[in-house]
Amino acid sequence: MAGREEILGLFPDYFRKIWENTAEYGDSLQEIRLRAEQPILLLLSHKECFLAKDGSFTSKEGQALRVGKKDLEGILNHICRYSVYAFEEELRQGFLTVPGGHRIGVAGQVVMNETGGVKKLKNISYLNIRIAHEIIGAADSVMPFLYQNGQFINGMIISPPGCGKTTMLRDIVRQVSDGNSYGEGRCVGVVDERSEIAGSYMGMAQNRIGMRTDVLDNCPKATGMMMLIRSMAPKVVAVDEIGSTEDVQALLQVMRCGSGLIVTVHGSTMEEVRKKKYIGELLIQKAFGRYIVLGRKNGSCVIESIFDEDYNVCFRS
Repeated sequence: MAGREEILGLFPDYFRKIWENTAEYGDSLQEIRLRAEQPILLLLSHKECFLAKDGSFTSKEGQALRVGKKDLEGILNHICRYSVYAFEEELRQGFLTVPGGHRIGVAGQVVMNETGGVKKLKNISYLNIRIAHEIIGAADSVMPFLYQNGQFINGMIISPPGCGKTTMLRDIVRQVSDGNSYGEGRCVGVVDERSEIAGSYMGMAQNRIGMRTDVLDNCPKATGMMMLIRSMAPKVVAVDEIGSTEDVQALLQVMRCGSGLIVTVHGSTMEEVRKKKYIGELLIQKAFGRYIVLGRKNGSCVIESIFDEDYNVCFRS
């Protein structure tokens, strides 16, 4: 749960009072959408509403508070500790992470470099404040399926957006790292390309990811996996949202080096994932002993099913 002071601390003093009511909903607040000259939108427990001019919530656009360009610039300056230039590299990637692991997505005018890459962002007019929610114990029910005789079994988490895959991945990393009733603690290497697993701020993890965990933050997955294997000798490597042939080749190399894997991939069913061309080589090599499929039921994130390496059902809700 995001603390009240953490949420209020995202805003400069002069703009803070209007957020006092919102800050009381840290357990259900997911996103704050700020767009210059547009109504402020909040996502609370997967339901959208507007922030009213008195700080309350409303479903009526006409009652919504609109954020001015100057206010939005003031919020960004405050988040960057009044030195936006110092955060230019992170902003170039389209986001930055703040204390507490909360992530600020940014959009605006893109300036390209001579090689066709993004040089910098300027005239930032859109902010998406994503509130971090780590849930200790989120992976408790899957941990028995990830071990056999004390040995870790490679796992793939399959999930559509918004069903808790990163939250589960983070808690698996914590439990594998610290050790649990099914196996002793192991060194875990995390490649956190979008700073969503560890939620690192200035290189330090803001989320609880275990005492034997090393993190490469804001690093491409394929590059980061090879860096970790060479430098940190992890027993298990964790990455979120594999989605390319390069990712798959790096995962296969990790396997060949003797490290375990815990990864996530977008998908709604086991059948859908098996049809993804870039996943094919992993399936042929039987890289994973467990496939954990997440979904949503009655508005809540649930584990729908767990399969073994031969796609036999180990668990179904």
